[in-house]
Amino acid sequence: QVQLVESGGGSVQAGGSLRLSCEAHVHGYTYSSNYIGWFRQAPGKEREGVAGIFGSGRSTDYADSVKGRFTISQDNAKSTVYLQMNSLKPEDTAMYYCAAANSPRPWWFQYAYIYWGQGTQVTVSS
Repeated sequence: QVQLVESGGGSVQAGGSLRLSCEAHVHGYTYSSNYIGWFRQAPGKEREGVAGIFGSGRSTDYADSVKGRFTISQDNAKSTVYLQMNSLKPEDTAMYYCAAANSPRPWWFQYAYIYWGQGTQVTVSS
């Protein structure tokens, strides 16, 4: 069983930045051989894929809505995946989750993800 723990959420004003972390709390879990995705869900909306990473950054994917503003990265030594979020907008307000999958096709297909964290709230005010 893999436990994923998110942190780093909070409240910021539009234009601000936050860095989310997703740490795997299981000995020996190898991020580099799994696909890690960040998802978000706003109240009353479907959960959507935000960004994903595979193979220590050999492959990254982003939703069109966050391209150029968000950056996903990975530190295998710390078993942690980061989501750097810049130029935040009120529409980025949501609960953010990280999840792990073997080979999701497409990367944003949430039902391919096996392990999920509990989420961290991001609130962006205008």
